[in-house]
Amino acid sequence: MRNTEKNKNSKLARVLHVIGPGIITAALVFGPSKMTITTKLGAAYGYDLLWAVVAAIFFMAVFTNMSSRIALAADRSFLSLLKERWGKPAAILVGIGVFLVTASFQAGNSTGVGISLAETTGISAKVWIVLANGIGVLLLFFKGFYKILEKIMTLLIVIMLGSFIITFFLAKPSVNGIAGGLVPTLPKGALGLVIALFASAFSIVGALYQSYMVQERRRLSPDLQQKPADSLPGILILGVMASIVLICAASVLHPAGVVVTKATDMSKTLEPLFGKYAAYLFLIGLFGASFSSLIGNASVGGTLLGDALGYKGQLSSNAVRMLIALVMTIGAFVALRFDKAPLELIVLAQSVTILVVPFIGIAMFIISNDRKIMGRYVNTPLTTVIAGIGLLLLLLLAVINVKELFFK
Repeated sequence: MRNTEKNKNSKLARVLHVIGPGIITAALVFGPSKMTITTKLGAAYGYDLLWAVVAAIFFMAVFTNMSSRIALAADRSFLSLLKERWGKPAAILVGIGVFLVTASFQAGNSTGVGISLAETTGISAKVWIVLANGIGVLLLFFKGFYKILEKIMTLLIVIMLGSFIITFFLAKPSVNGIAGGLVPTLPKGALGLVIALFASAFSIVGALYQSYMVQERRRLSPDLQQKPADSLPGILILGVMASIVLICAASVLHPAGVVVTKATDMSKTLEPLFGKYAAYLFLIGLFGASFSSLIGNASVGGTLLGDALGYKGQLSSNAVRMLIALVMTIGAFVALRFDKAPLELIVLAQSVTILVVPFIGIAMFIISNDRKIMGRYVNTPLTTVIAGIGLLLLLLLAVINVKELFFK
């Protein structure tokens, strides 16, 4: 009996290790900004834009799968491949660009942690911001940081899923409404939010980071059999969480005509309807989303810049860990000083994103179609077509963002 239980536990642990990189990607992508956008979509347009979540997650899954295959095909990092093909300046441009973007958006993650815990405990958000970032920095310098990161992200995903699923059943959504929301429509005035959703849910930077996590897992467990499809469970979980938040907002906020400005508006509406425990459940989910992004987002920025500067982008590198800590420190400082990211910082992040994201997408597309690099992991014709459509979508989003930022 004991041997049977041990075998079951061993199999479960092995499965979690295999899908760990995908879980990390899901946890870092599903941050407070994603919760705010999906809450706004549900509150403003009901179930009508559920299809947009499904479409964004579909393209995210395709590019994450491409990233996993690049990691499995090559014995060097993505930026190393980039250096070989386009030279060191291109890799440094991507590394610095991703670092600036993650540092700019890190304030939102710090603020999300602070607000979710402040609303729950009554203690100042600034105290929680300092504490959360302090814990995040300390975790960096534990031996085997990747394994700790994997376990923390898995735990936070479980917390988020649990809290959102309970909220889902409390909200009693309409089955017909959900089915109708899967049919593509674009209500008047919804384009801006749909663009924001695609820009955040279809995260090329998050997809790219998958390759680093797959290679990190392979370094730590070389005997572990990994497949490109191992990333899929994490991305499906990401889609489920985003869909549930939108559906709950459509069920609870839309009928009440609540105008959403931040993710905590959901918790405030849940309390009079279902009691304070329902509100706490949602805040717990918000905490999970914020804290996972706080660590994950910083890891992306530090790892990519570290790799661009020649530190191989490995979490075991002290230089990479210092850069990750720097992203956390910048985010905490901005959150404490300004309460949220100032407009200038957001504009900087958006401007850099417009330049960096399409370039990363094009580079991933070209490398994943290079048979010399990819071998048996090269894109299939169907994947090439779908990824090409995703790439056109990225370029279209970039053009729209340029127009919004500079020519409005």
